[in-house]
Amino acid sequence: MLLNHKIIGAGEPLVILHGLFGSLDNWQTLATRWAETRMCVLVDLRNHGKSPHAETHTYGEMAADLAAFLGDNWMYEVDVLGHSMGGKVAMRFALDFPNRVRRLIVADMGVRAYTRGHDEIFAAMRGLPLSQNLSRATLDDQLAAQISEPGVRQFLLKNLRRDGRGYSWKLNLDTLEREYGQILEPVSGGAWPGPALFVRGGDSGYVTDGDWPGIR
Repeated sequence: MLLNHKIIGAGEPLVILHGLFGSLDNWQTLATRWAETRMCVLVDLRNHGKSPHAETHTYGEMAADLAAFLGDNWMYEVDVLGHSMGGKVAMRFALDFPNRVRRLIVADMGVRAYTRGHDEIFAAMRGLPLSQNLSRATLDDQLAAQISEPGVRQFLLKNLRRDGRGYSWKLNLDTLEREYGQILEPVSGGAWPGPALFVRGGDSGYVTDGDWPGIR
């Protein structure tokens, strides 16, 4: 799969993987800063951003997508930073292709299975009248009926693109909703022996104290 990507800077490569409903655009500000000292490789995972859509969305497939992308771009050993869903992709990649990873960084994600928490978001996205050629402000108002946080709404609306009728989703909403159970699956299959850094926010519920034994 030919993943959409953007490379900023030069030097040792740091591959950056976004989370669910995200895209490489989410990381451009930080990547531009880090690119002063190294190469930053921003990637749209399958079914997100400008990367191809597929009927399935498993971590094994996304890790294989990444391995093929790196090979096509002559990158053998890389540091990998993954956030949320991208964190599980990074972990799966380290386990399936251990010789390809020098250092692993996982932001706000553990190794366990997670419970459903995005059904309201899927419903809100499905409910938007994208074909009516409304303004983004009007679509934001409609989302607000189900999603109160302005930052979450703006994050989701970044996935819209204009088409001949109004708007459409860049991401593959059908597959992501159908394969949502796969996204919640745990990361299993042994231990990766290289250096790893797990980062969590102080107010985050995604990585709790009870997750550390599994992470270690």
